[in-house]
Amino acid sequence: MNTETDTYQMRLQRLGHGRWRVPAGEEWRNPSGGLWGGYAIGLCTRAIQAEPERVGEVLSLTLTYAAALPAGKLDVRTRRIRQGGSVGVWEVELRPQGSEEVGVHAIVTTARRPDTPPFAFTTMPEAPDPESLPAPEMPHARQHFGSTMLERRSLDGFPPRPSAGSRSLAWVRSRREPLDKALLGMITDNSPPRAMYAFGMGVSTTTLSLTVYLHATDEEVAEVGNDYVLIEYEGRVGGGGASDERSSYWRRDGKLLATSEQLVWYRRVPLKSPE
Repeated sequence: MNTETDTYQMRLQRLGHGRWRVPAGEEWRNPSGGLWGGYAIGLCTRAIQAEPERVGEVLSLTLTYAAALPAGKLDVRTRRIRQGGSVGVWEVELRPQGSEEVGVHAIVTTARRPDTPPFAFTTMPEAPDPESLPAPEMPHARQHFGSTMLERRSLDGFPPRPSAGSRSLAWVRSRREPLDKALLGMITDNSPPRAMYAFGMGVSTTTLSLTVYLHATDEEVAEVGNDYVLIEYEGRVGGGGASDERSSYWRRDGKLLATSEQLVWYRRVPLKSPE
């Protein structure tokens, strides 16, 4: 068996039952060398969406980042843990090609979305139109962090500076493909770590775990098209090397599309003086 699905430069090649391979391009690397964490979110989503036994939509993902994944060919393993009448649970593992060491492990929940009465206890924060904000001028950034795919317009500027609070607002949109759940999941790992709002750029950070809740249906996400999504992001506490972060993702008309929770490992690093 040898079929191929090509989206977002994620060319998923099916090798057999629960086995896939994908070439991860250099453009998805962090400056430190490993693949951007958002790429793993999108890839896990895409792998489950491609599973012929999947029932329903991707509803949530919890990823554990065990080790950095290199650019190049990756092996993807998927396994259905359980399928009920409405809810299914899947496991995804991402590894360098030929390796038995897991780089990223994910538990993905899928669900048939019934027609139930909606309710909401939260509202979209006020923010200026994204078109009124300047586009960031970072010539080298387009080579990393998926910035060839995403455009970001922040209300707070970049880079982050130490301040009394961690809350930030930013508009993000796709530069290429219309928004879908894989790309929305990638956007949930597109904001600066909150430790930078405490210490500035003199920190090194790594995501330990990240959970994404995709509240909107496939159709509600698709209605965004290539428009902007508003990100509301904040942290609560940090210490002993770990800090928490949470975020919300809003459609321009006020529809809450997704939320996320993240645990980040951080440490102080000395800044190099310019020579």
